[in-house]
Amino acid sequence: MRWDDFRSSDNVEDRRGEGGGGMGFPGGGAGGLGIGTIVILCIIGWVTGINPAILIGGAEQMSGGGRQREERVDPQTQSRRGAPPKDQAGQFAAKILGNTEDVWSTVLPNQTGKQYTPTTMVLYTSGTRSGCGSAQAAMGPFYCPLDKKIYLDTSFFQEMAQKFDVRGDFAYAYVIAHEVGHHVQDVLGILGKVQSRQQAAGRTDANRLSVRVELMADCLAGVWAKNSNDKYNAIDESDVREAVKAASAIGDDKLQQQAQGYVVPDSFTHGSSEQRVRWFMTGFKSGQTRSCDTFRAAGN
Repeated sequence: MRWDDFRSSDNVEDRRGEGGGGMGFPGGGAGGLGIGTIVILCIIGWVTGINPAILIGGAEQMSGGGRQREERVDPQTQSRRGAPPKDQAGQFAAKILGNTEDVWSTVLPNQTGKQYTPTTMVLYTSGTRSGCGSAQAAMGPFYCPLDKKIYLDTSFFQEMAQKFDVRGDFAYAYVIAHEVGHHVQDVLGILGKVQSRQQAAGRTDANRLSVRVELMADCLAGVWAKNSNDKYNAIDESDVREAVKAASAIGDDKLQQQAQGYVVPDSFTHGSSEQRVRWFMTGFKSGQTRSCDTFRAAGN
C-alpha cells in the first residue's frame, strides 16, 4: 500500500509515553485492578458483546479505584497532543486517518446527504482513559461513541503479526478504517438506535445486533478502500488479500475455536470469518454506503 503521500490528520491525540497510560495505574492495571482481572473482563466483554471499557470502568467503581484523579502528563507528552507523530507507526495511523477524512467528507454527503464530521484518534501505550471508561491494550482498537474518539495502542499491529500471522500496511489500515466505520455509523445515527434496541433485547438478540453493527463497519471499511483507491490508486490485489486475511483472522468462530476449542454462534458479537470477509468485499466492490445495510440482510 502506498500511503506516504496521504495527508496526515490533525485529529490525532498522541498519549504514548504517558506512564501507565497517563493515569498512574499500579502495575500497569486500570484504577488499581490487577492485570488478571482486566483480562477476565475483556473475555467477558468479548463473549457478551459489552464494551470491555464499560466493564472495567464499572469494576473500578466497585473497587473504589474509579474516583476522579488528575491525569499526570509530562510537558513533553502534552506538547505532542495535536502534533504529528514522529515514529513510523504513528505517522501511518495519522495518514490513514487523514485519508479516511478526505474520502468520507466527499462520499458521505454525496451518497447519504449527511455531512461528515471527523473523529479523533487517540494513540496510547498500555492504557489510558476514554469517554467509555478505561482503555486497555488487551481490548484492541475500539470506537467510543460517548466522546466520538478511536482508541488505538499501535502495538496492536505487532500483535496482528505475531498472534494472527496478519501483516501488511493495508491489513493495518483496514483495522483503522473499521473503527472509522463505527464513527460513520454514529454520524448516520445508527449506533444510538441499535444501542436502544439492545437494551430492550435479550443477550442472544443483543449479540446479533452487535454482529450487524460490526459487519456494517467491515463493509464501510471496504467502501472507504474502494473510493480511496479510485482517487489515489494506492492499493493493489496483494493489499486486498492482506485485508481479507485480517478480516478472516478475527472472525468470532476462528477466535473462539482458538481460545476454547469450540464455537458458540449465539455468543458471536463481530461475525464469522466468512461474514467479515464477505461484507468487506461487498463494500469494496460497490463503493456504495447503501450496500452496507446488514440489518436488511439478517441471517447473512
